[in-house]
Amino acid sequence: MLILRLFSGEFFIAIYCISRHTALVLTIRNLTKTVGGRTLFEEAKMTINWGERVALVGPNGAGKSTLFRAILGQDEPDSGTAEVDEYAIVGYLAQEAGDPGAETILEISIGITPEVEEAIKVMRTAENEGTTDSQEFADAQDTFDAANGYALEPKAKKILSGLGFTQEQMGQPANTFSGGWIMRAHLARLLVQEPDLLMLDEPTNHLDLISLIWLQRYLMNYPGALLLISHDRDFMDEIIETVYEIDETKLISYTGNYTAYCEQREKRYDQKVQAYRAQQKEIDRVQEFVDRFRGVGSKASQVNERMKTIQKLKDKLVKPIAPRKVFKFNFPQPPRSNQIVAELTKVKQAYGEKVIYDGLDLIVERGDRMVLVGPNGAGKSTLMKIIAGQIEIQGGDVNVGYATKMGYFSQHRALTMNESNTVLDEVMSANGELREDEARSILGSFLFRKNDVQKRIRVLSGGEKSRLNLVKFLVDPPNLLLMDEPTTHLDIVSIEALVSALKQYKGTLVFISHDVHFIRNLAETTLHINNGAVTRYTGGYDYFIEKSGLDDDRSAVTS
Repeated sequence: MLILRLFSGEFFIAIYCISRHTALVLTIRNLTKTVGGRTLFEEAKMTINWGERVALVGPNGAGKSTLFRAILGQDEPDSGTAEVDEYAIVGYLAQEAGDPGAETILEISIGITPEVEEAIKVMRTAENEGTTDSQEFADAQDTFDAANGYALEPKAKKILSGLGFTQEQMGQPANTFSGGWIMRAHLARLLVQEPDLLMLDEPTNHLDLISLIWLQRYLMNYPGALLLISHDRDFMDEIIETVYEIDETKLISYTGNYTAYCEQREKRYDQKVQAYRAQQKEIDRVQEFVDRFRGVGSKASQVNERMKTIQKLKDKLVKPIAPRKVFKFNFPQPPRSNQIVAELTKVKQAYGEKVIYDGLDLIVERGDRMVLVGPNGAGKSTLMKIIAGQIEIQGGDVNVGYATKMGYFSQHRALTMNESNTVLDEVMSANGELREDEARSILGSFLFRKNDVQKRIRVLSGGEKSRLNLVKFLVDPPNLLLMDEPTTHLDIVSIEALVSALKQYKGTLVFISHDVHFIRNLAETTLHINNGAVTRYTGGYDYFIEKSGLDDDRSAVTS
């Protein structure tokens, strides 16, 4: 089996040179993996058919990325096998990309293999030297044609456009772009290559809403098999037809999309509870016999047999672990604000020669639930920062109501926190009326479990500090809450907890998100921002999709 490293760095695509052969593209047999003394999965089994679209789910730390590495041969299992069909091409998108070289965005996305690259060199040399009638040129031409070489660039440009790149950006060096944009180029590369098994680890993390919708629709018609890790439930609902959950070290298969999986998982848990109770009743019944005849000599052998039976039943008795659920908590409500919470008049803002806004007017009223959407770089975060007073505008006026208590949440912005405090202390200090059990439950919903609440602030990662800031906003909310990508660093249950909290919130909410489920549940007004223009749609996500024309053509909202 030949593995070609297409470019250097931690991020890579593994290509296995083959063609289709069997019905199964991936077979996992009795896979066991222990990390740091903890068994992630034991005797795990999974099969993926050619063309099947599969999601791998489970809580953070359950072993999803570890299983990916086992499939790719990057991580050796303790026992068992993960076998890709010998005639399959596998492509993998990791969560992080390595540093790009001097390649342009287009060159990365075309994803030319070393064989095709060599063929191009031979062809160009022959053309320059006038030796196109040579056998060497003919062989190179055959290699290029077999790779469908002439279609690679047009296909790459189409995909890059769908992912939000302009024609000008496609020709620019990748090392001039942020990590998120580089990841898009690597994603485009995979889509151009069309591997038979496409493995994506959180592919929507670096996408804006418009590009996410484009990717979702592209993958719905993807010809190969798909294995996906994602925290975006709507994204999975639209694409996925099979779900595998890492549950108590086992891989459990469910038919249908993510919503169907949730329903089936609840039924499965109920069945396990019923079986557990039935086992307990059987133990009690047998124990009753033992207790009744323990002192009767003629029943001694029967009592001994019953005691052995009880022990066997107890050995098999495993209390089901309930699926993690959102903690229900009555979050405090903010003080009442003015009717007009914030007003922007003729605002101008530019970065160097790039004008973001020129003459922007905007009114935010009490009770608004407003989502800002548009391509990355269009000015969504800039508008949020203008409202929050985080940047000095170059023209116009920003007036905030005198009764407005503003809170600005960004994954890149840390609130002032006492570095020596524990996580639990920090949350309880934000709201003096909060009980410790409530604080622990809320923190648990946002991935601070058990001993995590005793961590000192100084040792927290950036993602943990972001989540802690989010909890602090919820237990002591302002009446104007500005949130820039609040679902980053959250798993699906935590996102549900945030949705639940914000549904109760009586203040004014302005937010940026690319999580469709989050937007669909909370937005009542949509502001589409593009090329300095702000278009208001008095409705949520589905209304915006319908009225903007995005259902018909992506260019309707990105041109």
